[in-house]
Amino acid sequence: MKATAVLPVKRFEDAKQRLALGIDDAGRKQLIAAMVADVLEAIGEARTIERTIVVSGDPIAQELAAEIGAEVVSDPADTSHVRAVLAGIARAEVEGAECVVLLAGDCPLFDPRELDRLLTGVPERYVGIVPDRHGPGTNGLVLRPPDAIVPSFGEGSCQRHVDAAREAGVPFGVEELASLGLDLDTPADVIALTRELARGPGRARRTAKALGL
Repeated sequence: MKATAVLPVKRFEDAKQRLALGIDDAGRKQLIAAMVADVLEAIGEARTIERTIVVSGDPIAQELAAEIGAEVVSDPADTSHVRAVLAGIARAEVEGAECVVLLAGDCPLFDPRELDRLLTGVPERYVGIVPDRHGPGTNGLVLRPPDAIVPSFGEGSCQRHVDAAREAGVPFGVEELASLGLDLDTPADVIALTRELARGPGRARRTAKALGL
């Protein structure tokens, strides 16, 4: 069984505003583009992913998607995160996807081997919830079938996904993938990422370059 990856990407000028406390606008946009490129490259290396769908109204994100052969679903209105994800899921369903994996464009350490292990042997009905490093948020979501539950992101989304799976009667698991735990939202996250990159040179090379490493 192979899955379709869905990657929603907000317009760069509106994204990651909390990073503006320590990075100027030009640097922030460069960093976002670098993270998205690193994540897309990693998705392309996953053996269990047969198709990638990027939902975005940002021209640079669309260009990055096209460069790796990903399908682009335009989001000119820059809708909410959940609506963007639902648009990607809808496209995946039209194309016959049995399983979708919702990923975040701000997790540049993403290791495709971890995703391959997670998706190996996924049952016909399953929700796999990948929390962020703090626990309450969600940085990845496996849905088989694609409409198993309605996604919900942000603070507390991990528990909301658990509750939704229970209510729907779908088997679920909270799967901690180290490489998806660290997403960049705040200056503190940048510091944590910088430390991780220093410990393991060679990872997330575009992001590392954008951070001056």
